[in-house]
Amino acid sequence: MERSNSFGTSWADQWDYGSDPSPRARGRQDSGAGKKQGGVEKTKAAAATGLRKVKEGTASGFQWIKDKYKKKNGGGGKKQEGSGIVGY
Repeated sequence: MERSNSFGTSWADQWDYGSDPSPRARGRQDSGAGKKQGGVEKTKAAAATGLRKVKEGTASGFQWIKDKYKKKNGGGGKKQEGSGIVGY
C-alpha cells in the first residue's frame, strides 16, 4: 500500500493541464494606467445603470401598491373610522 504525503502534487496540480504564466510575463501585459481608468469608468457606468433600474422598479412598485389600495378603498380620500368598540 502506497502512502501519500504532503510533498506530492496537490489536487489543483493534478487537474490543471495548462502551465501557470510567469509573474514576470503578467507584469508586462498591463503597463498602462489608462486601462485601469477605463475599468473604473465602466464600473461607474454599470453602477449608475443598475441604480437607475432599481429606482424605476421601486417607483413602479409603489405606484402599483397605491393603485391597488385605491381600488380596494374606493378611490381613497376616506378617513379611517374606529372599530365601534369603546376604547379601541
